[in-house]
Amino acid sequence: MDTSKAEEEPHLRHVELDVLIPKMMREKAKERCSELVEAFSACCKESGFLMVLKCRQQNAVLKECLTKHYKDPEFFEECKQEYIREKQEYERTGIPTKNRKQKLPTSM
Repeated sequence: MDTSKAEEEPHLRHVELDVLIPKMMREKAKERCSELVEAFSACCKESGFLMVLKCRQQNAVLKECLTKHYKDPEFFEECKQEYIREKQEYERTGIPTKNRKQKLPTSM
């Protein structure tokens, strides 16, 4: 058994494993299922109060796509590694990821 990877990986708190990484997974899954999210949203806008009845098909397909990602251990590992990289970068720079990704003004 290769324990070197486990030794190199920083300890993650319960909240990181059970809340923060799953939140990242939800956001990324929505991106990966974006066409289905858009189809469901469009159906809801067109259907008004009848969306519960009229958008069942779109909702079922969207749920299936999202659930596929939520239950994928490789996707969890991918998001966990990205979370670890972002955490280490924050610890190194003190700048949150969302602030680092913003464009800097071109004229100062």
